Amino acid sequence: MPEFQQQVHAETPLYAEEMDAPLPETLNPNTRYAYFSTIATGGKSLIKSCRDLHLRRTICYKTLRPEFVRDPIENRRLVREARISAALQHPNTLPTYELGRDNRGNYYFTMKLVHGYTLREILNYRERYDLTQLMEVLEQVAQALGYAHSMGVLHRDVKPDNILVGPYGEVLLMDWGLAKVWHKADTRDDDEDHEEAAGDPGMTGEAKLQGTVMYMSPEQINRDPAISFGSDIYSLGCLLYETLTGTTPFQGDVVYKLLDQIRNELPPDPRSVSKFPVPDALADLAMQCLQKDPEARPGTADTLVRVLKSGWLHD
Repeated sequence: MPEFQQQVHAETPLYAEEMDAPLPETLNPNTRYAYFSTIATGGKSLIKSCRDLHLRRTICYKTLRPEFVRDPIENRRLVREARISAALQHPNTLPTYELGRDNRGNYYFTMKLVHGYTLREILNYRERYDLTQLMEVLEQVAQALGYAHSMGVLHRDVKPDNILVGPYGEVLLMDWGLAKVWHKADTRDDDEDHEEAAGDPGMTGEAKLQGTVMYMSPEQINRDPAISFGSDIYSLGCLLYETLTGTTPFQGDVVYKLLDQIRNELPPDPRSVSKFPVPDALADLAMQCLQKDPEARPGTADTLVRVLKSGWLHD
């Protein structure tokens, strides 16, 4: 995907003196990371770049915002996110390096730092890209989801902002902070999982809620305890629909009306919305993914991979 590539972020060249420098005789984990710079501030977390002085590389460092560092639920969620991210070792997920505590005892975890464009940024300039390029991005997202599902992980937050296209054409499905894994004997109703998936119930910023809801399945917004991997299939269908048409399946300025649409309506066929020609196979796939009944959607992400990879090219 050469057109997706951009100028690679300038890094300091590697020199023998740096690579051969010995480690201190006594390693102090509290002095391993230095030169912190905030990259992004999430609702409850901070993401920074920093220098790993042991391995002499720049990495990504995630921790909780100061107001949440004593919150036991948020700490558990951060640890869960770190371990899920680390366990999902796939070309389309972000490598996780370390989970630890800083010198104040607060959790952090470190990841690969990738400079690139989010799918949101790419879709904002949709007309610049060939459909084949865009389908390659979605096909790699589907690969990541298929792998995660095989590991028993439901992402629950598949949206353009959580997909990164790197400078070498790599596609990464990021942010597993809302991911669901099941208990070994899943006999209880996990209310905390429901709150996570639906957004903060006390949140008053409708724009933020709306931005999340746009890609949620009906069962996710209904907090269905029987939620399955089909929820991620629906969200990927929303991405496919938006990529084909330039608009999300449902629009609205009032959140409760948007929720009602997601629960009860089917969007118009992409072929009737897009100003670009839409291959029949892709339009049909999008509509199948957006069915209200999870059983009516494609059974696995691998089905989407096959169509997105080449199943539409001869329409």
